[in-house]
Amino acid sequence: MKKTSALLIVFLLTAGMIFAGGQKAADGAATGGAKQLFVALSEGESPDNPWRKTQITTIQEEAAKRGVRLVITDGQNNSAKQVSDVEDLVTQKPDYLLIAPLEYEASSPALQAAKEANVPVILLDRDAAGTPGVDFVTVIRADFIWEAQESAKEIAKYFNGKEANIVQLTGTPGSSVAIDRQKGFEDELKKYPNLHLIATQVGNFNRAEAQRTMTNLLQRYGNTIDAVYGHSDEESLGAVQAIKAAGLVPGKDIQIVGIGGFLDALKGIVSGEIHASIECSPYFGATTIDTKYKLQKGENVPTFIMNPGKVYDIANAQRSIDAGEGF
Repeated sequence: MKKTSALLIVFLLTAGMIFAGGQKAADGAATGGAKQLFVALSEGESPDNPWRKTQITTIQEEAAKRGVRLVITDGQNNSAKQVSDVEDLVTQKPDYLLIAPLEYEASSPALQAAKEANVPVILLDRDAAGTPGVDFVTVIRADFIWEAQESAKEIAKYFNGKEANIVQLTGTPGSSVAIDRQKGFEDELKKYPNLHLIATQVGNFNRAEAQRTMTNLLQRYGNTIDAVYGHSDEESLGAVQAIKAAGLVPGKDIQIVGIGGFLDALKGIVSGEIHASIECSPYFGATTIDTKYKLQKGENVPTFIMNPGKVYDIANAQRSIDAGEGF
């Protein structure tokens, strides 16, 4: 198979070049003179939103601090491209391969390629079809079901027993995060007979696409929509723009809850346009590098390592912004 060799995002953190802070580190400085750790990261989703950019940056900075050589590829929101990237990466014989899968099922060939090359895999942010301990070592991610349940609870809390119609803007079709955030939300919603999910459409974790989708939903359902649940804050913020364009007032005519903890969403909570945002932490750097060093030492690690989140609402949004939270 002809391999795709173009790496659209490549960060080479070697002994002579460290991007974060411009500092230099001797080979193996972070490991007491041992061989420099070489880690490859395959991103399925392009870094075109604050969450993904922050995730990549935290891993890049931690790798630089620890003297780890790091290579990152961009799958450009294309599962076939990500599989090709992984096939290229494993030929470079990294000590560990990080994979942030675009889609759950479509990532299986990437896992197989790494397995055949005897390169241990750590999944980041999303799950992939495979067996923990066999096809990958562990997955580091948020609890997507919890995030979705908290989103439903926030909507239920606002309407407090009153009848309400809800539309759902989902993430990337086929991704584990979108699957879990839909299931968790819909299962939790069953506890509230006054809340009615009247439509579910794809927002694709993208603000512009979510705005277009929400515009279409408003044209179809009009002012019968009482609330919007976005699988990410990008979708929530897109919904805000569509609601305004339709001559309605977000936060008054329609309540909005999303997942992410984006700074723009926190500002939206303060301004009254967004009801709540459930944080999905993008800060993977320290946990990811620590996990690899534990494995290097022969330590056991759990097959699921959770990045904890929190709920942002009007009670803590401004305080959180002042504390430097949001991204």
